[in-house]
Amino acid sequence: MRKGLFSTALVLLGLTSSLFANVQCKKSYGEGERTLKLATGSPGELGLVKVLADEFNKQNNTTFCWVKAGSGKSLSLLKNKKVDVIMVHAPKAEKKAIKDGWAIKRTLIGSNEFYVVGPKDDPAKISSSKSVAEAYSKIANSKSNFISRGDNSGTNKKELRIWKNANITPNGEWYIISKAFMMASLKQANKVNGYFMTDSSTWVVGMKNMNNLKVLFTGDPMLVNHYHALSQPKGATKSSDLASKFVDFVASEKGQKIIATYGVSKYGQAMYNDAKNTK
Repeated sequence: MRKGLFSTALVLLGLTSSLFANVQCKKSYGEGERTLKLATGSPGELGLVKVLADEFNKQNNTTFCWVKAGSGKSLSLLKNKKVDVIMVHAPKAEKKAIKDGWAIKRTLIGSNEFYVVGPKDDPAKISSSKSVAEAYSKIANSKSNFISRGDNSGTNKKELRIWKNANITPNGEWYIISKAFMMASLKQANKVNGYFMTDSSTWVVGMKNMNNLKVLFTGDPMLVNHYHALSQPKGATKSSDLASKFVDFVASEKGQKIIATYGVSKYGQAMYNDAKNTK
C-alpha cells in the first residue's frame, strides 16, 4: 500500500512539473536589465498588455514577459511562483489566493462586460430573455450549438455559474468545448453558427469578421467582468518588487488612463472601463 501511494505521489508530482515546466513568454517587450513576468489572457491578445508594458518599461528599465494564460492557469502560475504578477477575472479564486497568503495586493484595475452572441436569426430566441440564465435555458432547450471554452478560465467559470443558476447541466452534441482562448472560440462560434459568451473587448476587435453572428443578449449584472491585478508576496520571486510596482502603476492615474482610452483611436470606442467607472 505504501509503495502504491509513493508511486501515485510521483506521478502527480511529474504531472505538476510538466504542467509548469514550459512557461514561455508569448511575447516579450523591452530590453531592460530585469524581467517581469505577467500572466493574463485577453488583455494580452488584444494588445493592452503591450501598451502598459511599454510605459512601465520606460519608467523601470525592465523587460516585460507576457505569459498567455486564462484566469485559472494564471492563478496556478502565480501560486507556483512561475510568474510575478497576474491580471485576472475570477473573484472567488482571487479572494482565496489572498486568504491563503500566496498572493497580495489584489487591486481592481478595470472591467468590460460579456455579450452573448449567436446566429443572426437567433434560433433559440434569446434576444427577448429577461436574464442571462433564461437565455442559456433557451439555448439548451432548443439544442442550438453553444461554444464553451472549457478551460477553467474566468470566462469558463462564469459560464458554468450561469448554467448552475439556470439549473442545467449542459451536455450533448450541441454543447461544443473549444479548449481555446476567446478570439479562437469566437471564430469557432461563427464557423458553426453557434452561441458564445464573448467579452465586449474581443467583440469590438473581431466583429467585422464574424459574418454569421450578432450580439443577442447583454445587460444582466452577472455579465459585468471585473479585472484585478495580484502580485507575488515580497521575496517570493526575484521580481516580486517589480510586480508590486506594476500593480501600483496600473492603478495609478497614468495606468488608468491607458486602460480607459485603449482602443479609441483604432476602433472608435474604449475596450475597457477604468476602475473608477467600473459598474
